[in-house]
Amino acid sequence: MGYDILSILQEKESTFSKGQKRIARYITEAYDKAAFMTANRLGKTVGVSESTVVRFAVDLGFDGYPSMQKAMQEMVLNRLTSVQRLEVASDRIGDQDVVSMVLHSDMEKLRQTEEMIDRGEFRAAVNAILKAKRVYILGVRSVAPLANFLGYYLNYMFNNVHIISGFSAGEMFEKIVGVNSEDVIVAFSFPRYSASTTKGAKYCRSAGATVIGITDSKLSPLGQCSDHVLVAKSDMVSLVDSLVAPLSLVNALIVSVASRREKELSQTFANLERIWDEYNVYEKQVEP
Repeated sequence: MGYDILSILQEKESTFSKGQKRIARYITEAYDKAAFMTANRLGKTVGVSESTVVRFAVDLGFDGYPSMQKAMQEMVLNRLTSVQRLEVASDRIGDQDVVSMVLHSDMEKLRQTEEMIDRGEFRAAVNAILKAKRVYILGVRSVAPLANFLGYYLNYMFNNVHIISGFSAGEMFEKIVGVNSEDVIVAFSFPRYSASTTKGAKYCRSAGATVIGITDSKLSPLGQCSDHVLVAKSDMVSLVDSLVAPLSLVNALIVSVASRREKELSQTFANLERIWDEYNVYEKQVEP
């Protein structure tokens, strides 16, 4: 559905039965917990049957409870405080094996990303990077490693790559003040969305630069101010933002750009191998 589930609850409140009102009240007051409950558990928590919860979801206009749960989860990811994240994570993990839960969650996010990624947008992003005079990579806080990883490899391919991470909002604008229509900005933003990233992307776009947003939805703050949106699903595991799927997408971006600059890269790495060998940059394998 296209709008916040809390707005739907408010609109339809007068039509709810007594049991539905209990469900709606709990979701409104404890959405951070309700979003990660099964229909059965939500029903037991508020004192109604599982079938009542399922019918409630359908009455709200969803295909079923899983669709309503997905809408709740997408809504709450950007609203949860760090304390709420810890509480939700404790409820989700329960007695499960943490390793299995986290790995299966990451695999599911990879599957969703593979299905959702717009290949046309992906190709357009690759072409924009290849044609750019300068490439700025913007990622702060928990997504800074993604920006640094992408920048590390693009620096092998281009002479004018600027990584902007770990800066204050004021310093960020000092770094991007000169962007123009010949430049590309690759920006990362996932829940909880960084306000400074959105502001930076908006400024760059207003200056004529092409903005490539790597985020979890076209409707995210960054998605709405990007020329090309590459969607990668993320997940929340306690205080940790799982960025496995976004990193895999970055890998695909690097591989695609590198394949288009194969000749130049071959020469670059031939020179680097000689330098690395001469200055003992890497440990040499010693035969036993």
